[in-house]
Amino acid sequence: MGFASSLWFTGAEVGLSLAGLVLLLVVAWTSHSSARLITILSVAALFGAVVFTGVELWQTSPAGDAFGGLYRVDAFGSFAKVLIYLATIACLIVTPRFFEESGAYRGEYPVLMLFSAVGAGMMVSATDLMTLYIGLEMSSLSSYVFASFLKGDWRSNEAGLKYFILGALASGIILYGMSLVYGFSGSTDYGQIRAAFDSSFPMGALFGMVFVLTGLAFKIAAVPFHMWTPDVYEGAPTPVTAFFASAPKVAAVGMLMRMALGPFGGEAEAWRQIVIFASLASIVVGALGAIGQQNLKRLLAYSSINNIGFLLVGLAAATPAGAAGVVTYLAIYVPMTVGSFIALLMLRDAEGKPLETFADISGLAVTRPALAWCLMLLMFSLAGIPPLFGFWAKFVVFQAAVQADLVPLAAIGIAASVIGAFYYLKFIKVMFFDESGRAPEAGSPAGHWAVLAVCVLAISPLGYFATPWLSGVANSAAAALFAIA
Repeated sequence: MGFASSLWFTGAEVGLSLAGLVLLLVVAWTSHSSARLITILSVAALFGAVVFTGVELWQTSPAGDAFGGLYRVDAFGSFAKVLIYLATIACLIVTPRFFEESGAYRGEYPVLMLFSAVGAGMMVSATDLMTLYIGLEMSSLSSYVFASFLKGDWRSNEAGLKYFILGALASGIILYGMSLVYGFSGSTDYGQIRAAFDSSFPMGALFGMVFVLTGLAFKIAAVPFHMWTPDVYEGAPTPVTAFFASAPKVAAVGMLMRMALGPFGGEAEAWRQIVIFASLASIVVGALGAIGQQNLKRLLAYSSINNIGFLLVGLAAATPAGAAGVVTYLAIYVPMTVGSFIALLMLRDAEGKPLETFADISGLAVTRPALAWCLMLLMFSLAGIPPLFGFWAKFVVFQAAVQADLVPLAAIGIAASVIGAFYYLKFIKVMFFDESGRAPEAGSPAGHWAVLAVCVLAISPLGYFATPWLSGVANSAAAALFAIA
């Protein structure tokens, strides 16, 4: 394939990179007052990337390799990138108001968002270990800056330091595992690694695979590698936390799926037990850990861990139906998570200070009924309560597990999801049945309401009208993963 075709296949990443470089020059030569304009232009660039990638997704035969097999354009990568770009857009729209109140907003923030989106796109489309690692580090380096963006807030500084140290540890583990995989396969290309391991899978290669999967478990915050998540989610600025829980999570899960079902796909029996353990542990620890939380962001951090457990149920099946279930879950998980954190971002008292605990939101249905009802729908959907769309997300992954004869995994997962419903229902109890403790501010910016409304509509029963289309896209994405296996 020619160089021009490779550039076309990577058009979204190339366009976002050029936009980021140009906007970085604009930031360097203008004052901080241009930060809002830079944000608007960054959102426009991301919308362009969504359109470009969407066209690739809806083509009849979108699959193809670029740059000699280092990068692959297919239905799976395109769909994951659309989710990543849309989540990044949503987070950028609600960001300026939060930072401008403290005078901390700078034009570098949206530029770093663009570069993070580029790295995330590379992660889900990489078919070579070197491409994967470059994309991983490009996305991670931006995230470390985001976590500590509020330099005057000690919690933000602590979150950034923890995230950097543990993220660097995870990257080192992944790199060491890659070196072992390369050593025992003789290649960094996914297809050649698969061919080498199908013919011979020595013990050293098993260690390499385990190290790679362990490092990826850090990135997706799966138990027992979840310890950084509650502290980072609580300490980071709320718009940053919303970003961490959505776009990078989609990229990390996509990277894990392509690795597990691609180069390691022939050794599914070797890694399935690891994934099953991580799945059950994440579901149980996420549910039990959230019960005693009073801080809302820490509770949603454990909710994120819990949802990763459900995602891993689909991966453990190691079948096209399981992969399609994970893709469907991600498509529903993104609006649920983004909407939840935006609702938290809109929770402020009369002085503009954020409301962060359950005591702060008592009686919210009286002081801000519209926001309380939106938050209620989001919590019910995260709990998987029908008829909200979150129920369908859990249904498809459990169905895939049952079809793969993993009935005990599905049964335990369903039972543990009942535990998780408790802390989601706590939101409803506090907002609708407790007396009001303090009066929140009268309103929120129109941009916040717009994004929240889109998220709530997406997870409402209206979302079921999209199931035929979503099922078709998810099946195409799963078929693309197994086509290169």
